[in-house]
Amino acid sequence: MTRDAPIPARGGAFPWLLLVGIALVAVNLRGPLVAIAPVIGDIEAELGLSATAAGLLTSLPVLCFALGTPIAAWTIRLTGAERAVAVSLIGALAGTIIRSGGTTAAAFAGTIVIGLAIAIGNVVIPVVIRRDVPPERAQLVTGVYAAMMNIGSLATALLTAPLAEVIGWQLAILSWSAFMIVALVVWGVHLRFTTIENAAAREAEVLAVTGSLAAVDPERRASSRSAWRNPMTWLLAAAFAAQSFSFYGLTAWLPSLVADEFGLSDVAAGAVASLFQLSAIAGALGAPLLSNARPVWPQPALVGALWISLPLGLLVAPAGYGLWISLGGVAQGAGFVVIISTVVRITRDDREATQMSALVQAGGYVLAAAGPPLLAALHESSGGWQQPMLVVLVATFSFLVLTTVAAVRSGRDARAYG
Repeated sequence: MTRDAPIPARGGAFPWLLLVGIALVAVNLRGPLVAIAPVIGDIEAELGLSATAAGLLTSLPVLCFALGTPIAAWTIRLTGAERAVAVSLIGALAGTIIRSGGTTAAAFAGTIVIGLAIAIGNVVIPVVIRRDVPPERAQLVTGVYAAMMNIGSLATALLTAPLAEVIGWQLAILSWSAFMIVALVVWGVHLRFTTIENAAAREAEVLAVTGSLAAVDPERRASSRSAWRNPMTWLLAAAFAAQSFSFYGLTAWLPSLVADEFGLSDVAAGAVASLFQLSAIAGALGAPLLSNARPVWPQPALVGALWISLPLGLLVAPAGYGLWISLGGVAQGAGFVVIISTVVRITRDDREATQMSALVQAGGYVLAAAGPPLLAALHESSGGWQQPMLVVLVATFSFLVLTTVAAVRSGRDARAYG
């Protein structure tokens, strides 16, 4: 039995317009969050924020990712997947405008709006990929999606501070809304191909196929069960938690670790730490090269081994820190693709894909929010970075085990490889 066949391109929009649209949306799913980090000192000074409040401003979106997933699932059910993407972009644009208002209330309110809006995008893009992209291309499109998120993060991290020196921090963070407007225009063109008639025809086709199969195949009928009862949901949620905890913890503290341990200046340490984000682009685009491997476990096993190399290398052979950070960056980009593409591959309908995407990401982001403060507490209590790296080592090893088990489990179900 195979997964539901993808519906043919509507209005000639697939695949290029959809792919461009997904890529542009992805740029805006991380860039707005990273934009304030390079100018947080300016924001702290101008608004009179304490260090704790400034830290909350940077970590608040991750909490919104976790808490906003029920809102995301509700939005998708209410509006449909395509319009939910537009809602995400409009919300991120509104939040960016509010956040640049120049007051403490505006900064926090705008950040919350951005976090909740992006939570919708996080959940809905895998649903769109599962439904509209042929199975053989799904992991490639997921890789492009992940790579563009990293490109958005990298661009805002590198360019926001120089922009702020010229036009001030408010206009600097507001300037990134231009990318949201471009993405909205392209997605709006895509929406023109998503007419009510085509949508109705598509649903009729899906119901005709799945209904006839369910009538004669009880196992197929059971495939529409809730993602809550699917053990794969919880395996992938735990793997995403390990991935996200490691990513956000390292993103927050790698510059400080490199500066402390190797005596680099802040500028040099930031440049070295940026390898973690830059290498992720290669990881996201490289992961699909192993998507057709059989058996399926070598892909997550290799990605997990690369993840482990970062904390283990810093503990055992710290002199090669540039190499370990680069390998870890490849792993974090590829790790996101491995998990999200598994969700895309094993879900059978939009309802299950929405539920699983929401549950996997909600669990992951809850733990991710604890990463930076936990590593900071361990560093402060121990006076060094060995204990934080041991915790990251445990998290990355957990990622390897969980994703490998998930791959083996999904590989046993022939329906996962239509």
